[in-house]
Amino acid sequence: MENALPACKGRPREFCTQQALAAALRVFWSKGYEGASMADLTEAMGITKPSLYAAFGNKESLFHKALDLYEAEKLAYIRDSLDQPTARGVAEHLLRGALKAMTSQTEPKGCLGVIHSVACGSEAESIKAEVVARRASVQTAITARFQRAVDEGDLRPDVDPEALANLLYAVLQGMAVQAGSGVPSDQLDALVDSALALWPSR
Repeated sequence: MENALPACKGRPREFCTQQALAAALRVFWSKGYEGASMADLTEAMGITKPSLYAAFGNKESLFHKALDLYEAEKLAYIRDSLDQPTARGVAEHLLRGALKAMTSQTEPKGCLGVIHSVACGSEAESIKAEVVARRASVQTAITARFQRAVDEGDLRPDVDPEALANLLYAVLQGMAVQAGSGVPSDQLDALVDSALALWPSR
């Protein structure tokens, strides 16, 4: 994947930055930006605070790098969904991929983006803005894909591509919140089935 971090080579530092960043990602994912203290991060990463600053910058810079890693490794299904041959296929690939990511047995539950888009403290304002901007970029791409579906006759001409993309994202955000609160995966799978049953295909 284009944004994946390269493998560790040599010994420029006493720790592997890729492994440390993956550990930081899990802390942010499970605790949120505001809830993740520097002590939490350094303990999980297995490094000292000076080493963290030297390798990643401050906490905000570390989060941005962790978010890049999250998008590269955990959200590849979003890029793949845009290549599906039909608009319904786009939606199904996106929803099924999200469900798998949100209910993984080896990762924190829910969606990192949703966790941080609802952060409310002053410290997290720039983080929230960054997450919202990245989400908007994805929604724009999905809207364009749905517009193409309308133009090609895959979707009815009365379908509003932007509204449909917003609806799809609302379902995804709802799934993320429920997954994060412990709703079983079979219930979320049924939610996906219901959403797809209402899809406005021709």
